[in-house]
Amino acid sequence: MASAAIETERLTRRFGTLTAVDDVTLTVAPGQFFGFLGPNGAGKSTTIKMLTGLLEPTSGSIRILGEPFHAGAVELKRQIGVTPEGMALLGRLTATEYLHFAGRMYGLDLATTRQRTEELLQFMDLASDQRKLITDFSHGMQKKLALAAAVIHAPSVLFLDEPFEGVDAIAAGMLKGLLQGMIQRGATIFLTTHVLEIVERLCSHVAIIHHGRLVANGSIEELRAGVASRLPGEESSRRLTLEEIFLSIVGAEPGAAAQELSWLA
Repeated sequence: MASAAIETERLTRRFGTLTAVDDVTLTVAPGQFFGFLGPNGAGKSTTIKMLTGLLEPTSGSIRILGEPFHAGAVELKRQIGVTPEGMALLGRLTATEYLHFAGRMYGLDLATTRQRTEELLQFMDLASDQRKLITDFSHGMQKKLALAAAVIHAPSVLFLDEPFEGVDAIAAGMLKGLLQGMIQRGATIFLTTHVLEIVERLCSHVAIIHHGRLVANGSIEELRAGVASRLPGEESSRRLTLEEIFLSIVGAEPGAAAQELSWLA
């Protein structure tokens, strides 16, 4: 049996008296497009930072591709890609320089790095801006460059934190095609986003974190069946959207805020 692509056991991260991630245990199988959802402040970005070595856990363990993972696991890090929250790009480099840096950092030889840089800039529609400083890029252009840097080494596991934020519809469609192609070739993708329609369209499995704790984990159909079983009568036979599933699990009431602000109606 193949090892899990991502595996955590009782993963916990505290910041002083605040427990941002609390005893999270989950498994992501190889080749899954996995959606990791939660309200603002639920612990999503903190979890990704631990899974990519940007933040040490307070307790618990992480395994990536069957191997123990920690901040110093350099060779294992070369098998993953990540577009972190805030992107953290080097603004005084050009797009070409940045992709050359990323490729060499991941261990690619110079010829391969140059070839893939050229292909990625063309694919991301950044070729005409390749000599422009990154700091002068729009937010959407920076998002595309961050994703290009994350995939230049053809990672086995890709972590994406809000990759579609600020990206126009044309670019978003292109990026979705790229990610689906990676899944078809056997990569594993761990995605966190607030755009639930994207998760419903792309992901096969979903976990939901709320107040730092994992409150749901399974295929979208399993989550849909679980929520539907609690609904009365004809409602239980209706096909629920992921948004309805999410709101039911985290305990939110659709339209509650609008009711409180009735003076705006």
